[in-house]
Amino acid sequence: MVRKETAMRLAPQHQGLEVKIPSFFRCPISLDVMRSPVSLCTGVTYDRASIQRWLDSGNTTCPATMLPLRSTDLVPNLTLRSLIAHWAASAASCSPTAAAGASSARTSSPASLVRQVASAGVDPSPALRELAAYLSDDDVDDFEKNALLGAGRAAETVASVLRRRAEETSVDGAEAATRVLAKILASDGIDDTNKKRVATNLAADAAACAASLARVMQRGSGGLEARVDAARLAELLLANAADEAAKAAVAESSELLAELVRLVGTVDEKGALDRNAVDAGLSCLAAICESGSRRAARGEMVRLGAVPAAVRALRATTTGPGASAKALRVLESAVGCTEGRAALCGDAEDAIPAVVGRMMKVGRDGAEAAVAVLWAVCHRYRDRRAAAAAEGGLTRLLLLMQSGCSPAARQMALELLKIYRVNAKSCLAGYDSKTTHIMPF
Repeated sequence: MVRKETAMRLAPQHQGLEVKIPSFFRCPISLDVMRSPVSLCTGVTYDRASIQRWLDSGNTTCPATMLPLRSTDLVPNLTLRSLIAHWAASAASCSPTAAAGASSARTSSPASLVRQVASAGVDPSPALRELAAYLSDDDVDDFEKNALLGAGRAAETVASVLRRRAEETSVDGAEAATRVLAKILASDGIDDTNKKRVATNLAADAAACAASLARVMQRGSGGLEARVDAARLAELLLANAADEAAKAAVAESSELLAELVRLVGTVDEKGALDRNAVDAGLSCLAAICESGSRRAARGEMVRLGAVPAAVRALRATTTGPGASAKALRVLESAVGCTEGRAALCGDAEDAIPAVVGRMMKVGRDGAEAAVAVLWAVCHRYRDRRAAAAAEGGLTRLLLLMQSGCSPAARQMALELLKIYRVNAKSCLAGYDSKTTHIMPF
């Protein structure tokens, strides 16, 4: 089969190139040259941003083939990315206008930008913004970016900005550093070794970095994107903390916890919960709940409103299965303390149906977290409000037991079934299957 070359409208980074675009360089969704090509399990390659929007909209099929997706994992197509980069560089060399535009956009060499960031007493914000633009430039070869981050020590230098005290670095500086680090971690072309350098250098002073990220989320001027980036970095920081003391410094930071809870409640221009913000906030809160400092942190999380925030996320139609599972893990941790149970049961009419309704839509781990929440409030602590609001969950508990759940979850489900039987006088009376039984005679 012969590939056709078609004249196409170009993405912003390729404006000014009067060339023919090979058809397989185009994203089937946006029809633009792909910046970050990734492949689905069907074998079709798309631009990451376009296919992510498709999946985030709740679609479960491949846009090109309309086949159902067994997995939504996105695998970077590094071969195609390299071909596109080589094609773009060759085309740019033939276009004086494009080449001049690319060179004039950057006022300093990348190495000098790193030195400016490292300089004491100098505002690093301008240099960091130029570094962010450099790392986002698809015309720059990935080898050069990795060399700058590794041998050029850019990863360590930028991470050190977040370790500085508040009086040493402005909020703008911390926000610009957060943006650069987020771009490093999100880029398919950056080696894992350099991403590990970022994580290791942030973890070198977990308490200072957590304070800087909280400041970015609280007072930064970059809007929602900066807050989401800061939440992602906080989760990375927690995962790579050197010891329990370092993890505690992150997990028990009241300022950071408050901003994460606030992030979960962020709404978009339509008044609905913002999908990316909810996922980033719940992901970090769930990581905190699973850390060694969960007992100390959960009381503060509950006080700051984590329970109603998680329940609202469960009830929202825009919340995906992954974020819903994280919300259930947050609730599972919260009901381990008196205040958390009181917060959940105080709004039992809305909260318990939200937990029951998501039980079979969030994967095995999420379903078992939902059972743990119901078991804690309905069985262990015998809250009548929760038990009354849990009606309708019998079918889901039976399905969970048949799906191969863990022994612990199975035992909790059995004990919950006894509550249904007691409440309804018999198991069959409580089993609302809406099935019509036809007698043979």
